[in-house]
Amino acid sequence: MVAKEPTAARDLGSRIRRRGLMLVLSSPSGAGKSTIARNLLESDPSLELSVSVTTRPRRGSEIEGVHYHFRSMRDFERLRDSDALLEWAEVHGNCYATPREPAEIALAEGRDMLFDIDWQGAQQLKEKMRADIVSIFILPPSMKELKARLKRRAEDQESVIETRLKNARLEIEHWKE
Repeated sequence: MVAKEPTAARDLGSRIRRRGLMLVLSSPSGAGKSTIARNLLESDPSLELSVSVTTRPRRGSEIEGVHYHFRSMRDFERLRDSDALLEWAEVHGNCYATPREPAEIALAEGRDMLFDIDWQGAQQLKEKMRADIVSIFILPPSMKELKARLKRRAEDQESVIETRLKNARLEIEHWKE
């Protein structure tokens, strides 16, 4: 005869809902966070990606609503001023942000969400939602390799790559935060 679980415990288990988790990946541009994020999403179909809002121009292969929500500076400012963003930062002359509503809905429904953001955004999320966050900072193998990766992308001029490398050095100083 198999012992049955007490009714009260069985009922309690069916009423407890797990809150979703925010898995925050951050790193300098080119360190590999987007590749890691893509691999995590492929290996766990239940994991959702937080699609950031940005004011930067769309790159050739990017799809609106899949890679980013592309917005004008005016629209971005409206979102920011109406408290529709969990965090935002200016990075390399463009603004990036996490929309509030999709994240709050996912967490409330017990769904885990992956965030591919810079260290400034990660810090803001930690300040607002520390109990919901697991944060991972990805370091590049070396600055030489980081430069090579940025050049292989063939998306930026040399001056932009140099700015990204300068910013990467500053971001890396915050890896423990």
